[in-house]
Amino acid sequence: MAGQFPAVLVTGARQAGKTSLLRYLYPNASYLTLDLPSNAEAARTAPDALLEKYPEPVIVDEIQYAPSLLRHLKVRIDQDRSPGRYLLTGSQVFALMAGVSESLAGRCGVLNLPTLSHAELLGAGQSLSERAYIFLGGYPQLHVGTEAELWFPAYVATYLERDVRNVLRVVDLQDFNRFLRACALRTAQVVNYSDLARDTGISPNTARKWLGLLQTSAVIALVEPYFGNRTKRLIKAPKLMFLDTGLAAFLGGFAAPDDLFDSSYVGAFWESHVFGQVLRLCAARGMAASVNYWRTAGGQEVDLVIERSADALVAVECKWKEHPDAGDAASLRGLEAVEKGRVREKLLVCRAPVPYRLSDGTWVVSVAELLKRLPPKGRRDASRDAV
Repeated sequence: MAGQFPAVLVTGARQAGKTSLLRYLYPNASYLTLDLPSNAEAARTAPDALLEKYPEPVIVDEIQYAPSLLRHLKVRIDQDRSPGRYLLTGSQVFALMAGVSESLAGRCGVLNLPTLSHAELLGAGQSLSERAYIFLGGYPQLHVGTEAELWFPAYVATYLERDVRNVLRVVDLQDFNRFLRACALRTAQVVNYSDLARDTGISPNTARKWLGLLQTSAVIALVEPYFGNRTKRLIKAPKLMFLDTGLAAFLGGFAAPDDLFDSSYVGAFWESHVFGQVLRLCAARGMAASVNYWRTAGGQEVDLVIERSADALVAVECKWKEHPDAGDAASLRGLEAVEKGRVREKLLVCRAPVPYRLSDGTWVVSVAELLKRLPPKGRRDASRDAV
């Protein structure tokens, strides 16, 4: 993208590695961080003088702290459309994207950086089982010697103090802390704002607003339901999915791996893990992930419905088992019956050491095998990613 656009924005959760990635890829670029209050103030009051101090290409870190700077970057870009001039990072994705869309439309490519996938860590030489990955998660700092018992509390405290106070002006941070923990224990569940509000002691409207903040901060995803042939009454609410299972495990109060894997929450965490690895694969390939879930009012549910094309679906059911059977594939057959001819592959993703096929045609596979079965759709025109 830096070879085609004057500016590139890398978004994602705090501490996902956005700055480290850019500084590694562009070791000779100037570096301006708006995380420093003095720089953020200069960006608001004397933006041109500030930018003159940094030769191009320049990495502008945490652009959300001075969104007014985007207008001045637009002026400079319009004077010189050379690619790769400005490399931006930012959190609080949706609020930031609104500013980018308004100021840098057609001038800025956008990429999202999730935390590390299990495959990335294995490829980097980390000896990490899938079970250990689910409990620890993919934040890079946790895999270079920092103890999770120290890192996660500091991360959450910083997130609460900075992002929450800056964006929502929450008066009682304890309320929001309880809300975080309630959400973590609801990962892979359909959102019910009334239940969430009642368990946290807030109003449903506040719960909706706070959940929106978690989404904009790339802490969670709200997975929309899949609607195809409307032959059954379908659930229309989104499903809450934590994007990093390690953070969810910490917020959920699981102090050790056995606490999680011996609990009734293990199935939900497994589903979140599978969803997260699919999302990371799509991000690594530069593809927009088209992942939904399907559920009827009668209780039939398919955890992930992945659209390869308008007429080709991959249906995925997630089971924390080693040897699922045909009974575990009932919902997959239900979706196949409703979406006649569109479900091209049915997969039960579990901990099976080797793939095998059930009598109804469903494949029982591991997460690694699932990712192998999701080939790229083909390289997209980069201009489609321009804001």
